[in-house]
Amino acid sequence: MRVRGAWIGALCGAALLAGCGGPRPQDRRATLEERRAELRDAIADDPAALDARTELARVAIALHDGVAAEAAVKAALAAGGNAEVLRPLLARAYAMQGDGRRALQTLDAGPIAPEAIGEAAWVAGNVHLDNGDLGAARDAFDRAVRELPRESALWVDVARFRDANADTLGARDAVDYAIELDPQNSGALALKANLVRTQQGLVAALSWYDKALAIDPDNAGALIDQAATFGDLGRYRDMLAALRRAAAVTPGDPRLYYLQAVLAARADDYQLARSLLQRTRGEMDDQPGFMLLSAVVELQLGGEAVAASWAERLLMAQPDNATARRILAAANWADGDADGAGEALAPLVARADADSWSLLLAARVAAEQGARAASAGYMTRAAALTRGDAAPFAVDDDYGLVAMRADAAPLDPANVIPAIAADIERGRGGAAINRARALRDANRGVADAHILLGDAAMAGGQYELAIEAYRKARDLDASERTTLRLANALYRANDPAGSGAAILALRDSQPSSIAADRLAGHLAMDLEHWDQAIAHFERVRRRIGNRDVVILRELARAWAAKDRDDRALPLIALAYRLQPLNGDIMLIYADLLERQGDRQAAEDLRDKADQIGR
Repeated sequence: MRVRGAWIGALCGAALLAGCGGPRPQDRRATLEERRAELRDAIADDPAALDARTELARVAIALHDGVAAEAAVKAALAAGGNAEVLRPLLARAYAMQGDGRRALQTLDAGPIAPEAIGEAAWVAGNVHLDNGDLGAARDAFDRAVRELPRESALWVDVARFRDANADTLGARDAVDYAIELDPQNSGALALKANLVRTQQGLVAALSWYDKALAIDPDNAGALIDQAATFGDLGRYRDMLAALRRAAAVTPGDPRLYYLQAVLAARADDYQLARSLLQRTRGEMDDQPGFMLLSAVVELQLGGEAVAASWAERLLMAQPDNATARRILAAANWADGDADGAGEALAPLVARADADSWSLLLAARVAAEQGARAASAGYMTRAAALTRGDAAPFAVDDDYGLVAMRADAAPLDPANVIPAIAADIERGRGGAAINRARALRDANRGVADAHILLGDAAMAGGQYELAIEAYRKARDLDASERTTLRLANALYRANDPAGSGAAILALRDSQPSSIAADRLAGHLAMDLEHWDQAIAHFERVRRRIGNRDVVILRELARAWAAKDRDDRALPLIALAYRLQPLNGDIMLIYADLLERQGDRQAAEDLRDKADQIGR
């Protein structure tokens, strides 16, 4: 079993985006630079020119030059400027330099002039948002919007705040209003592109990046996010071109090295990928995508201990990250630490929807530890996945305590979500739906709230309600997590055509989606469209390698249906080596061997399959 499989295919597009705003439009940039030169000349002629110094500070802020802004504000204060007016400008200059603490201290150092209150609140909102204090950020942005209701750039930051709050609908409304107020706001258009990417898919986002860059070709944030989108679409030449343009604008930006490392890893040049990751100099070490890629690269290069360290760091931030947990298990196993591998796999194999790779590695770990019965159980579950069998799963939460917490705070997701899960496990579908509906009603702009209602409805067998909820969620977020749920609900509601349409729509909008290709392949198999099935499954195999027996089996079946036994036999042989006790695979292998004239081997396999099936 190849534990160092093609992990790079597991990297998701969402993790590749570093997520940053963009600078001001190019035509305004040129005008601002000209104005800055004029103001400097005016100040040289009249050092006491207070208005010129204040305007110079504002021009520097508009140019995102925090150091120059700080110098200009301090010079204006030294020339007798009004501190109550200038204090928010100085705070913004500090915030632009990444010193949020000093920015807040500056705002609190004295009174703020009435005409500057909106700007002071705006600065505070951004600092609180960057610090992750969403409550304080909400209060500050509310005050800022009351004072500056028609400031386009402010509405971009409000959209950023709402997006951080998972309020997709609110973020969309805010950025649309920012564009309405100023159609030439490149930063607003770039953020719109990122929101569209989530809502409608990768392809739909590209036109918005183009609009942002048409206004400001030097918008580094838009260039980097566009490059990441090109990468997720498999358009690597376009990705590299965008990265090169971004490098000319913001040389040394760590996001550039990270995305170039993604390109190198996808080209299997892991040495280059490692070198590029190291050039970020630790500035992205806390980003989930960076940690995941680092773990992948180190595992591929044989640095199992380092790979495990990165995977463990990621799991501390994202305990439910299944890919990180698989990498940790693979790294520990390759490093000879069977106990560590088993510990990493335990949460995955305890799930009813455990994947075959995790189950197979768990079987090997259990065998290594002498637990033969457990090993056989994992092998049986892995084999069952190819037949679509289900496995029971239970939770051990204290239901009474969980329900009491949820009843006391019916709109707190931290309390309500465990209660919904507990209700579902105990067959209290109505209670689960009522809890989820109340949470949804209070958060209609949040995709997760609709998903939660859909999940509760599915568990209760109310497929029409689930479909309605998932459609609402998909309107806000058209990613795999919503679309696949919708497809499943439609299928369970006896609408296979609608289910297939949802899957194909996901495939069109997210060409990098492994799940969409996988399901589209199964649909093509059902319709006996062999070439289409092969195309879908081969794309999956190129991304994940030869570690999924279902993909290998279906590819073998499709090639065999086309009378291409030369292509089918190696694939089914690979599947058999992965799962030598899988009866379905044995029978397909036997049929192909018999067609090649090897009747004795075919009979032996059929006998073995028959014995296992008894």
